[in-house]
Amino acid sequence: FGKKHGIVICHDNPYSFILNDRPMSILSVQGAKDICIELNSLSKSHNMSGWRMGLLASNPEFVRWVLKAKSNIDSGQFKPMQLATVAALQNTREWHDEMNRIYAERRLWAEKIMDLLNCKYDKSQVGLFVWGKLPESVVSSKDFIDDILYNARVFITPGVIFGSNGEGYIRISLGASVEKMEEAYNRILTYNT
Repeated sequence: FGKKHGIVICHDNPYSFILNDRPMSILSVQGAKDICIELNSLSKSHNMSGWRMGLLASNPEFVRWVLKAKSNIDSGQFKPMQLATVAALQNTREWHDEMNRIYAERRLWAEKIMDLLNCKYDKSQVGLFVWGKLPESVVSSKDFIDDILYNARVFITPGVIFGSNGEGYIRISLGASVEKMEEAYNRILTYNT
């Protein structure tokens, strides 16, 4: 598509390490380096939320373009944060495997909540969220979620906050501990019975 139309494709790929058997990159596609820039963030893959540390990968020409723009926009991050990022990039495969084990356990609880709410979802989703389609009988995802919030004291993100195409969907984050997710499940179960 990019070659055909003479455009650069910028792929934001912050979840590449999360719940994937092996990290995925658009740059692994033959010829992609000629037309693609890939961005990645350590906020997701290395638990460094809020640090604003990431990386850009592409061909030398595209990297020069970005460096030229960035040098006129900001002066980079605080050096100790840069050094901490270098250290984080040394994490072993075992470290990532352990994080993915934790996320997989949380995902099981998110799926149990989806089942409890009669939502349809794709079990092969990756990343830090599980998206589900609400039952056809639900008219408003916001009203549905408000009902759960006020009565079960559990907040689940209504898809509509991401735009009108999100109506009819909900999103559960894998950011909470297994204990909190189990508690949320039990609160909803108690409210629903």
